[in-house]
Amino acid sequence: MKNFLKNNGLWVLFAAAVIAVALALMSVFSNTSSPLTNLANTIASPFRSAYTAVAEWFNDKQKYYQDYTGLEEENARLRQQIASMEAEIRQARDDSAENERLKELLGLQEERPDLTEDIVLATITEHAVTNWAATLTISRGTNDGLEVGDCVIDETGALVGTISAVGTNWATILTLVDTDTSLGAQVFRTGDLGVAQGDFSLMGENRLRLDYLPADCDLLGGDLVVTSGLGGFFPAGLVIGSVEELQMDDSGASSYAILAPAVDFSSLQQVVVIRSFDASN
Repeated sequence: MKNFLKNNGLWVLFAAAVIAVALALMSVFSNTSSPLTNLANTIASPFRSAYTAVAEWFNDKQKYYQDYTGLEEENARLRQQIASMEAEIRQARDDSAENERLKELLGLQEERPDLTEDIVLATITEHAVTNWAATLTISRGTNDGLEVGDCVIDETGALVGTISAVGTNWATILTLVDTDTSLGAQVFRTGDLGVAQGDFSLMGENRLRLDYLPADCDLLGGDLVVTSGLGGFFPAGLVIGSVEELQMDDSGASSYAILAPAVDFSSLQQVVVIRSFDASN
């Protein structure tokens, strides 16, 4: 035995070491996995990491798309709500303006019953100002009893003009500043009489003239000018406008005034057509 160990001792120790290492390896692999499984997992691990990264990226993009789509839908709903609210605000403003016009018309009816016994309310559908004419078109006509020559005012009683043409459901208003306009006028403060008429050189500035005034008339800027009622074509006392400046004509025998109409034709939306009136008032 001693000879055997003496002659083969190194081999015995080597065999023991090999057995010990094998046992150790078997112990490790038995606690984890088989060598082939471990090798396969080691090779697949980078691919698993790449797949996980791709899957996470795809999930992130999908979540971003879902969030973006949700935001777009929410923005569309908000835009619809804003549009609806804006429409309600516009309607409220229109209703408020309509109420104000009705209040003014009611006040006019109380102050001038001679003007409002036979009237027609009309909406303006077109404003036309050219080098040759200044007219308005309204949505009323012969179906409503309108006739050429009817007087047209606004809700406050200020003169707009006269009807110059009429159809079944429309009519054209010749405004104060049109060159074909001519009517008797009176300066409210002084009582001076004259003729208010359109002037070609002033029409583009939305102005008209007050002609045939006495040479010694004492007009001031801002003086109110109203219809005189002479001739019975217009009711008396309708506001035409106010004096801007007084000038002498070329002969020096009389003076004339530049008038600014009381009505802003460009912003006018509704008018009152006087179909008949009591000329005695």
